Amino acid sequence: MYLKGVNKMEIQSYIDHTLLKPEATEEQIVKICEEAKQNKFASVCVNPFYASLVRTNLEGSSVKTCVVVGFPLGANTKEVKAFETENAIENGAQEVDMVINIAALKDKKYDVVEEDIKAVAQKAKGRALVKVIIECCLLNEEEIVKACELSVKAGADFVKTSTGFSTGGAKEEDVALMRKTVGNEVGVKASGGIRDFKTTKAMLEAGANRIGASAGIKIVEESLT
Repeated sequence: MYLKGVNKMEIQSYIDHTLLKPEATEEQIVKICEEAKQNKFASVCVNPFYASLVRTNLEGSSVKTCVVVGFPLGANTKEVKAFETENAIENGAQEVDMVINIAALKDKKYDVVEEDIKAVAQKAKGRALVKVIIECCLLNEEEIVKACELSVKAGADFVKTSTGFSTGGAKEEDVALMRKTVGNEVGVKASGGIRDFKTTKAMLEAGANRIGASAGIKIVEESLT
């Protein structure tokens, strides 16, 4: 996916500038919005409470408002995730990053997992992009493949590696497996532990076409050296 000699603008356009820490203040959120506008990042990704603040601060720019749902455990019911999605969109979300029901996947309750994703995808259809966080660090290869297949079947626009709040983050081999599974019609977002240009480049080469990172500024700066 990554092209040798990618320019600054191309690197910027892959990045979801992210701040999901529970202690994040309004001042910090406004700051990352300004950074995202200046660098023309793909989106600013925040917790639901800050959706309207981000949308207001990004108004007039090309940067999207991205909100997490069922975050970070994915253990909410599908009805709660659907409500969160509706509420996030009403508050300005243009992209929704949801966490799957990981326990149901582990228990091979695939109909539950599919309905969980579909509940979000149906609420967002035509209104917001849906990225499905499958939390690769908790899954084996077979489960990663199944999670991706169910995400595609349920109508997701992207599959995403990690929340960044579990036991591990994005790995090149997981990104490559996800890309192989979903093909070229569905996006792959690598997130969790991506803090420099070298890692970003590796994820893009493995097949990612979106990068979730809180270190977006550092990544861009390193890409220019």
